[in-house]
Amino acid sequence: MSPTIHLTQEPETVDFPATYYVFVERVGNIPANAPGAWQTVQKFAPSLMAHNQITGAAAFYKPTKEIYRAGFMLAAPPADLPEGLSYEKVSGGKYARFTLTGPFDQLPGANTRAFEIVAEKKIALRDDFNIEHYLTDPSSTPADENVTAILFPAA
Repeated sequence: MSPTIHLTQEPETVDFPATYYVFVERVGNIPANAPGAWQTVQKFAPSLMAHNQITGAAAFYKPTKEIYRAGFMLAAPPADLPEGLSYEKVSGGKYARFTLTGPFDQLPGANTRAFEIVAEKKIALRDDFNIEHYLTDPSSTPADENVTAILFPAA
């Protein structure tokens, strides 16, 4: 029996703020590439924190183009960006937000269900990145208490 996925079933419209985002990008099969992208970006965390204030972590992805970015949000434009990381100022905007409470290994199922709800409700989307915004720190939060915002770029 598979564990219950605690995902909100009604999306909430939110404004995602503009943010400074540093990341590694992978193109191709997103489920296959995501773990390696996170392993790579995590290696940069110590050198990045030496010169920058990390305010959060997020994945930005475009499923139809198979683009996946794993990275960190910063308080300001990056200083001394380590070689191997890319930077972009994300403009933010209006998003339909679902919230998952539970382990990160439930994200694939939660995303699948969120995509179904978006289709069922005929939510108009703009051409922009979907976002998984990790609202808790997995190093200090029990896995079943992790909170992730799954964001769809609303038109």
